[in-house]
Amino acid sequence: MKEIQRMKVKDLLKMQAGQEVRAKGWVRTKRGNKEIAFIALNDGSTINNMQIVVDKNAETEPILAKINTGACIRVDGQLVESIGSGQAVEIHASEIEVYGTCDPMRYPLQKKDTSFEYLRTVAHMRPRTNTFGAVLRLRSQMAYAIHDYFHSKGFVYLNTPLITASDCEGAGQMFQVTTLDLNNVPRNKKGQPDFSKDFFGKQTSLTVSGQLEGELGATALGEIYTFGPTFRAENSNTPRHLAEFWMIEPEMAFYDIKDNMDLAEDFIKHLVKYALDNCYEDIKFLGDRYDNGSDSEDGGLIERLKGVIGTEFVRLEYTEGIRILEEAIKNGVQFEYPVYWGVDLQSEHERYLVEKHFKRPVILTGYPKDIKAFYMKQNEDGKTVRAMDVLFPKIGEIIGGSEREADLGKLEARIDELGMSRTNLEWYIDTRRFGSCPHSGFGLGFERLLLFITGMSNIRDVIPFPRTPKNCEF
Repeated sequence: MKEIQRMKVKDLLKMQAGQEVRAKGWVRTKRGNKEIAFIALNDGSTINNMQIVVDKNAETEPILAKINTGACIRVDGQLVESIGSGQAVEIHASEIEVYGTCDPMRYPLQKKDTSFEYLRTVAHMRPRTNTFGAVLRLRSQMAYAIHDYFHSKGFVYLNTPLITASDCEGAGQMFQVTTLDLNNVPRNKKGQPDFSKDFFGKQTSLTVSGQLEGELGATALGEIYTFGPTFRAENSNTPRHLAEFWMIEPEMAFYDIKDNMDLAEDFIKHLVKYALDNCYEDIKFLGDRYDNGSDSEDGGLIERLKGVIGTEFVRLEYTEGIRILEEAIKNGVQFEYPVYWGVDLQSEHERYLVEKHFKRPVILTGYPKDIKAFYMKQNEDGKTVRAMDVLFPKIGEIIGGSEREADLGKLEARIDELGMSRTNLEWYIDTRRFGSCPHSGFGLGFERLLLFITGMSNIRDVIPFPRTPKNCEF
C-alpha cells in the first residue's frame, strides 16, 4: 500500500473531499462530547485551522487523553465535506500519532486572550499564536517581495558589513565590538583603552546603516540595494524603536532627488499591493481583530492599505509643511512638541500632515541642513538639503533618504563644519575624488513597513525576538 504523503493545511483546505490524506501540526483546541472529539490543527502554513473529527471508542480514548492544546500530532484520515460552519472540508481521523505531548498546566499559551506585553516574555512560544503566525508569514512574504522588486529592476544585491569603524549618522550611539578583556583593559599613555591591542586594531562597532558602503557599490555597479540588520544603541522605549532592526537601503547612480522620490513611491506601493494580493487572509485576520475601522476615520487596515496604492503621494517642501503646522496651531490644534522653522519634526507633526491635513502619504523634502546628515546634497540657498522623508498614516516617517552630496569641496567642508573625524571616512571621500557622479538613495525600516502592513501598534510585535533596552532574551 502506498504511503500517504503529508500535505500542508493550507493545501488541504483547498482540496476536494473524498481523499485519504495526512496532516501534521500542533493542536490549537480540543473539544467534544461523549461520542466525538473535534481537534483544531494548525501547521503554520495558514491562519486557518484544519478540523479533525475523531470518533471516541476504546481504541481512540487513550490517544485522545494525551492530546491537549499545544500537542504535536500526525493525523491520517478521510477528507470529507464539513457539516459545520467555518470550513469546507475536515478530516475524519482513522489514525493519530502523538509526536509530543503538552502539559496544559504549564503551557504558556492558554485559551484566554493574553496581552502583547505578556507574549513578549514568551517570545519563543508566541509564533504559535494566530496573531504572530500571521505577522511572521507577512514578514517572510515582504522580504521576498523586496528582493523580487529590486531584482526585476536590475539592481545588484550588495552585502555591507555589520562591523564597522565609521558612524554613518554621526550620532555616536553605537554598540561597540571588542575582544579586549573588560576586567583588564589595556591602556595607552593617555589612560584611554588601547584599541591597537583589539582584534581589528582599532575601535569598531555594529553598523547603524549600510549606506556609506552602499554608495561605493552604486558608484561602480550603478544601482544596488542592501537588506540586512542594523543596530542603534539609543536608550529608547517607544513603540517605534528597536536596538536591532532590519533596513532596506537602495543607492542609485545618476538619480536626482525627484528620481529618488519616484522610486520610493513606486517601491512602497508595489510592496503594499503585493501584500494585499498574496497575504490577504492574514491581513484580514489582523485587521478584523485589531483594526476593524469601527473607530477609525480611514475605514481600517485594508482600506488604509488600498488607499496607499490608489493615491498619488503629496510632494511637500519642509518650509510649507512648517507653515501648515503653524496655521493648525493658530486654529486650536495642540502639539506636545514645538513647531518652528529648523525643528526636527516629531511623529505627531508628521501624522498631522498625513492623517488630518492631506489625508494621504506625504513626501517631505527640502529640510534644514542643520538637522540632517553630512552626506546630503546642499541646495543653492545654503540653508537646506535635498533630503526626503516619506510619511505614512499611523506611522509617521517610514522612509528617509536624500540626493547625496557629489561635490568634493562641499562634502569636505560639511565634515569639517560638524567636527567629524576624517580618519575613518577617507575611503568614502574617495568616491568624490575619483569619478564623482550624481547619486541618491534612501532607507526603509523593514519593521516600520511591517507595522503599517500588519496594523500592529508596537514595533516589538513585528520582529521575532525584539531587542530593546534591558531586554535581550531568547
